[in-house]
Amino acid sequence: MITMREVATLAGVSITTVSHVINETRSVAPDTKERVLKAIEETGYTGDAIARSLVTGGTKSLGLAVSLVSHPYFAELIAAIENEATTAGYSLVLIDTRDTAESEQAAVRMLRGRRVDGLLLTPSAGAGGAVLPELRRLGIPTVLVDRLTMSQDMDQVGPENVQSTSRLARHLAELGHRRIGMVTGQIGLATTDERVLGYRLGLGRSGLQWDEELVSADGKLGPLLDLASPPTAVVAGDHMVLTGVMHEIRARGLRIGRDLALVSYDEVEWSELVEPPLTTMAQPIEEIGRTAVRLLLSRITEPDRAPETIRLAPTFKHRRSCGCH
Repeated sequence: MITMREVATLAGVSITTVSHVINETRSVAPDTKERVLKAIEETGYTGDAIARSLVTGGTKSLGLAVSLVSHPYFAELIAAIENEATTAGYSLVLIDTRDTAESEQAAVRMLRGRRVDGLLLTPSAGAGGAVLPELRRLGIPTVLVDRLTMSQDMDQVGPENVQSTSRLARHLAELGHRRIGMVTGQIGLATTDERVLGYRLGLGRSGLQWDEELVSADGKLGPLLDLASPPTAVVAGDHMVLTGVMHEIRARGLRIGRDLALVSYDEVEWSELVEPPLTTMAQPIEEIGRTAVRLLLSRITEPDRAPETIRLAPTFKHRRSCGCH
C-alpha cells in the first residue's frame, strides 16, 4: 500500500505538507500543492477518502444526518438508503443528529469535513434557522428526507401527510364518531404540522368543527380522556405516539375498537399481532429511501437542474381497531 511518506518523497516535500494539502489545514503554495496532487495521482495513493477526493473530485460516499433515537422506523429508512447507495457504488456515512438543531449543525459540518459527495438530511424542528440556509449557500448537493419544507428550492422526498391523515379522520367520522381526538408527535416538526392539518381537514370534510381541546400536543392521551366530554375515537400522529396511546387505553381498562376507536398514521410491525389489529396508514419507507438516494445522485450529476419535491402516498391498512368488524 502506498504511504503518505512515499507521496511526500516523490513530491519533494515533508509528510506534514502532504497532510496540509489533503486536509486543507494550512495554506500551501500553489506550485507545492500541484506537486503533491500530481504525486498522489501518480502513486495512486488511497490512504484515505480525502486524498482520493482530491484526485477524483469525489469520495464516492454519501452522508446521512438523521436522528437515531426519536423514531425506530428510521432504522428501516436507513437500511433502504444504504442498500440503494451501495448498489450505486457509494458508501454511506451516518451521523446522529439527536433531533436538535445544535447537534444537527455539527453533524452536517462533520459530514462536510468528510468530503461526502452529497448529503441526505432528516431535518430537526429547528433546522430551518441555520442548517438549511447554510447548505443552500454552499451549494452542497442535498436531499431532505421524510420531513419536508414548504420551500421549493431544495430536493426533498417524503410521505404524503395531509390527505392521508384526512382520510383517517374521515373514516372515523363515517363510522358515526363526532368527538374525534388527535394525539400528535413533536410540535414543530413538518410531519407533525402536516398531519394535524390533515386531521383538521378531515373533520371539515365530514362536517365536524375543529375543537382545540381535542388535540393533545404532548403525545399523551390522558388529558383527552379526562375531558368532561372525551373523544370516542382518536388519531395517533405516529407510531411512537401510538404506543403511548395504547398503554394509556389499557391502563384505564378500556377496550380498543369498542370503548375507544383508534387509528394511526404509521404502520408498526406488530399491527396485525395485537387484538384488535390496528388500522393504520403505512408509509412507503423503502421507496422513500431508494428515491432519496436516486434524487441525490441525480443532483450530483446535474447540479443545475430544477429542484424536485416528491411526495409518496401511504397505504391505508383497514383493520378492526377503528371499530369495524
